[in-house]
Amino acid sequence: MQDHPATEQLRQRYLAIALTCGAGFFFCLLDATAKYLSNSDIPLSQIVWVRFLGHAVLSLLLLGPHRLPALARTAKPLVQWVRSGFMLGATLCNFVAVSFLPLDVTATIFFLSPLIVAVIAGPLLGEWIGWRRMTAVLVGFCGILIVVRPGFGMMHWAVLVSLGAPLCYGLYNVATRYLAAFDSSGTTQFYTPLAGLLVMTPLALSDWVWPRDIASWGLLLWLGATGAFGHWLFIQAAARAPAPVISPFFYVNIIWMTALGYFIFADLPDAATLAGAAIIVSSGLYLLYRERQTRGA
Repeated sequence: MQDHPATEQLRQRYLAIALTCGAGFFFCLLDATAKYLSNSDIPLSQIVWVRFLGHAVLSLLLLGPHRLPALARTAKPLVQWVRSGFMLGATLCNFVAVSFLPLDVTATIFFLSPLIVAVIAGPLLGEWIGWRRMTAVLVGFCGILIVVRPGFGMMHWAVLVSLGAPLCYGLYNVATRYLAAFDSSGTTQFYTPLAGLLVMTPLALSDWVWPRDIASWGLLLWLGATGAFGHWLFIQAAARAPAPVISPFFYVNIIWMTALGYFIFADLPDAATLAGAAIIVSSGLYLLYRERQTRGA
């Protein structure tokens, strides 16, 4: 007996939520591994290059080498490359930031990306927001001020670098929305890691440091695998449920990041970080709620 369509849709949504939580966990492992390697003698350029290599290899395996000529054809080549560059910018900013800041702080700052998308989607895509969502954005930015505490002699310079990650990722998401009307998801996925590979390959080769032991080799391979597998899980989730359904569950990442920060680096979030994170997450969830109300998702 076949399941009722509504029952099957609900099952697919539950599966998508589980896949989203799994993808977030692997992205947190990616950041934790990058932070750990940055404290060794492995150069940042090499760490970033391995991350994009893993992403490119997985994309090649999933999309199929025989489809590459078709996937490389795009109606908007410049936008594809700029979007790929935004992914590189987000990764560079994030990896530099996690080298100096606790994981829970960088994760909290990264939660600004949905708020940034809400603001820049208006002038770039014509998706303007009303006063309620703009208020939520402003409240979210107040949450960041609580986390970074500017003017109190406690703000590390890496916080400014960390702010570049949600900005680049927000622009990446807006470019992704724009390209959906022109190119297939396969084409967009194919281009995603290319700027990172193109830019970082010569830098990584010039800075290359051979890992000293098997453990270091394992961590580099693990770095590439976590990023690649996280993207694969998220693609699977996105194929099973719309974005307003799964997006709220990326906020579970603050739990993963806090746990990894404690068990690996002995970092615990302070009261200001927890308060700021609660404000930012609440603002993001409200934006998602309003989007569902507007689109009827």
